[in-house]
Amino acid sequence: MITLTDSASAKVAQLLQEEDDDSLALRVGVRPGGCAGFNYEMFFDVKSADDTERSFGDVKVIADEVSAGLLKGASLDYLDGLGESGFKITNTNAQKTCGCGQSFC
Repeated sequence: MITLTDSASAKVAQLLQEEDDDSLALRVGVRPGGCAGFNYEMFFDVKSADDTERSFGDVKVIADEVSAGLLKGASLDYLDGLGESGFKITNTNAQKTCGCGQSFC
């Protein structure tokens, strides 16, 4: 299952607070597609019975069983700088990624 850096956890906590719904968690998933084979997806969702869950402070991260396996060892960071800003997933298990960083295999 993916881990969150302190920066990502703080940003997700801020975004969740804006949603004003305590039942929501950050869902991180992997779906077929993209130029390298799989795409990452992230959105706020309610936990299903068969989801894997991890907590990072007040932030809950959920993933389906298949996605959790593909995200094992991956990390989610949040960058806020002049050269790069936004969420970035680093997946050490990915054999190759596309140029945009949103697709991997």
